[in-house]
Amino acid sequence: MFHIKYRLICSQPVTVFHCPPLHFCTIESVLRLPCAAHLPWEQIRHLSHFAVCHSESSPDSFQRPHSMEIGHFLLGLCAFFYFYRSVTAESTCKLKAKFNLNGYKDVERKKVVIGGMFSVHKRIASTDGNTSRVPVSSGCEGFNFRTFRWTQTMLFAINEINERNDLLPETDLGYVVYDSCFTISKAVEGTLTYLTGQDEAVPNYRCGSGAPLAALVGAGGSDLSIATARILGLYHFPQVSYCSTCSALESKFQFPTFLRTIPNDKHQSTAMAQLVLHFGWTWVGTIAADDDYGKYGIKDFKEQVEEAGVCISFSETLPKVSSPEDIQRIVETVVESTAKIIVVFSSDVDLSPLIFELLRHNVTNRTWIASEAWVTSALINHPGVSFGVKRADIPGLQRHLLDLDPYADQLTEEFWETAFNCTLDYSKALKQAKQRAKEVNSTLSRAVRGVPEGLCTGSESLAPLNNTYSDVSQLRITYSVYKAVYAVAHALHNLEHCVNGQGPFSGSTCADITNFEPWQLMYYLKNVRFKVPNTNEEIYFTDGDVEGFYDIINWQVNSNGEIYYITVGRYNGSAAPEDRMTIMNDSIVWNNEVLEPPRSVCSENCQPGTRKGIRQGEPVCCFDCIPCADGEISNTTNARECILCSGDYWSNDAHDICVAKIIEFLAFGEPLGITLIVISAFGALVTIAVGVVFVVNISTPLVKANDPLLSFSLLFALVVTFLSSIVFLGEPQDWSCMTSQVGLALGFALCLSSIMGGYTLNRGIPHLCVFMCVHCIAWQWSAIACTVWLIVLPPHPVKNTSAQNIKIILECDEGSVVFICCIFGYDILLALLAFIFAFIARKLEDHFSEAKCVTFGMLVFFIVWISFVPAYLSTRGKFMVAVQIFAILASSFGLLTCIFLPKCYVLLVKPERNTEEMMRPRSKPRDGTSTGTSASLATAATEVNASTASTAIDD
Repeated sequence: MFHIKYRLICSQPVTVFHCPPLHFCTIESVLRLPCAAHLPWEQIRHLSHFAVCHSESSPDSFQRPHSMEIGHFLLGLCAFFYFYRSVTAESTCKLKAKFNLNGYKDVERKKVVIGGMFSVHKRIASTDGNTSRVPVSSGCEGFNFRTFRWTQTMLFAINEINERNDLLPETDLGYVVYDSCFTISKAVEGTLTYLTGQDEAVPNYRCGSGAPLAALVGAGGSDLSIATARILGLYHFPQVSYCSTCSALESKFQFPTFLRTIPNDKHQSTAMAQLVLHFGWTWVGTIAADDDYGKYGIKDFKEQVEEAGVCISFSETLPKVSSPEDIQRIVETVVESTAKIIVVFSSDVDLSPLIFELLRHNVTNRTWIASEAWVTSALINHPGVSFGVKRADIPGLQRHLLDLDPYADQLTEEFWETAFNCTLDYSKALKQAKQRAKEVNSTLSRAVRGVPEGLCTGSESLAPLNNTYSDVSQLRITYSVYKAVYAVAHALHNLEHCVNGQGPFSGSTCADITNFEPWQLMYYLKNVRFKVPNTNEEIYFTDGDVEGFYDIINWQVNSNGEIYYITVGRYNGSAAPEDRMTIMNDSIVWNNEVLEPPRSVCSENCQPGTRKGIRQGEPVCCFDCIPCADGEISNTTNARECILCSGDYWSNDAHDICVAKIIEFLAFGEPLGITLIVISAFGALVTIAVGVVFVVNISTPLVKANDPLLSFSLLFALVVTFLSSIVFLGEPQDWSCMTSQVGLALGFALCLSSIMGGYTLNRGIPHLCVFMCVHCIAWQWSAIACTVWLIVLPPHPVKNTSAQNIKIILECDEGSVVFICCIFGYDILLALLAFIFAFIARKLEDHFSEAKCVTFGMLVFFIVWISFVPAYLSTRGKFMVAVQIFAILASSFGLLTCIFLPKCYVLLVKPERNTEEMMRPRSKPRDGTSTGTSASLATAATEVNASTASTAIDD
């Protein structure tokens, strides 16, 4: 049992016949026949054929037919079925569609044919979409001078190679070039037609019998190349692109036979991202074409800049089919956005409608960052910065471009008519002239009767036009086309000059240049390495890609208002990251002819001392600058958070640095400290002076009458309190903290115990004994308490950082609140007792004057210390110490003045009153009436008190 398969190589599919499968044989006719023909037996019998049988169990092994009889039997059986089907039913092998393709073709007497595909037109012509009639392949419209120059460059390169003796000297290259019309459908049509080898495309078949096909140079844009590369990859057919930069094409799994002489867009996206970061732009807009080139390129760019902290203000997509509504929407987005930088991944064809609309709205204050696809396009002459692939001069190209025969082919004819705005068709020109004459004066003019207006002569000169086609000053994509053709030529050269027995294929064989398979040429293309003529640039492919090298180009306007291109930097994708980009900032002219780069930020940078506050619902580049709180700083631009200063440091006024806090204490040398020292010293000196006065007058009646021991004890206590206030000044130390608090406590305890002891009367005990007992007991308790305080929890200096943020207040920590409360509470108790005793004793005849003075002194003491509490609590820092010293001095001066001033007045000013007679008390009136003034009563009381005191001393 056999599986029989009969196939004719023809322009249309044929029927396949099957038998039960055990083995299968393939019989191939090498004669090209029309599929619908009725073949007589004689023709079929004389067909040259061969049969190859493969075992199912070993499909890779080849076997010869078992006998010639079996071969003739099989051939006859196949011919019978084919003849039967052709006469009994209409053949299914029919042409489904005929493509409408324009291009160039030169394959006669050529050994190898190179294919080419260029978008000579911008779009396909619109159709009415009527499905009630046979569909016709659409034509193209919108002639593109730039891509037409690329097409002519391929023809020029092939002609140049054919004239060379060192490259393919024995091989003439032919070409088949199609116009893809910048449309995927046309690119696919051209690919299928090219593979078929004839005007009618037959998928999966090569119907041409001429020179073998080498490779396809094309197919223009990335989306076109993706479509063609998928088809060519099925047949391992090489494709070398000159301007398809999409990063998706680097996948050898999807596009195994795709190569390109233009850098991969992943390099360009990285270069654009570095350019944006180089100028500090954090707020940019993006516009991409609605194709693979735009989508992949802008996607890679956005990923890199967003990772670096740049925000995208808007991201728009250009429609592939002209849409005024979409263009207007994009214009409104650009106008409303605050982004001054717009990055564009698009071809000039897709972008030009938007640029024209922006110019119509007078939107000229934007800086454009252009991809290589439209950097030097004449359709767009807008200032900006862009990336361009390598530029080169190609000698002889301009002459080739200008020496065109307008009647050579349809594309050249259309170019000529578009360039000169005329027609080469006499009848068409005559018809147009008649129409214009009819519209003007309804009569034929002399020009119409002679040579019609608008008729091209065919001898017009292209040189004066100075358009994109003839401009060879910026040959970038053109140079890429040139390199692509030479890459195919060098691969063919290596294939042709392979030495048999040293070849790369199975059995060290070589391929025949007159009959090679596409995958064989693919081997040589992948490994080709050559230097481009005139530039000596070395070309080689790494996984189908070339090095990512770009020129950074600045568009500038000359005095005539024309755009010209200045190279202001370089980008080398294969260099180290830090060395990839070099740019001359001073050479760039920005919008409005300024030299400073524009600022494009959503929010201005937050300066040190502030932090970024994110706005809800907006990109992270849009933020508010919030000042750092007191005690916090930010020392970098655009800080996300403020840094808290450590304990001994505080933020300065600008909140950009932590400075040491101000150390505050009441120093000896500052004015307030000096004033308090002077007052304290003055008080101590006055107290000592009073003591001296008392010592000098110790034998006088007044001093004797007022108990010298009480006076000296009180004066000593006042000196201690005056001097203890000085210890509160200066930087707190361990000794000063203990001395100041303990000295104050013991000084007041001594003072108050002296006052209390002086007025404790017990008539059964001598006065001196009473005083000594009360005085010693009262002071002893205070001394014991202070000693325990100093041993257990002594006062010590501390840094108070909580009272004031910007200051460290050096103060004394009491150590134990309980101890200090007990000690000073005891002093308060003594003060109360002293006040009570003095207040009671004021009514006694022998102590009236002394007790009254002490009473007033104690009242002053209480008033001062009661006022001290709120004043102390309401102050901070060194002024708390000042308030405390003031209270000590005020209370001490109060006691000194109230108790000793009257006595000193008598001793120093009125010594005549310092007599025993004056010290004797006066007797009170018997009737209990008094008509004197308060002054006379006070004088009498004083005299009585003095007399009584004198009598007591005498006793």
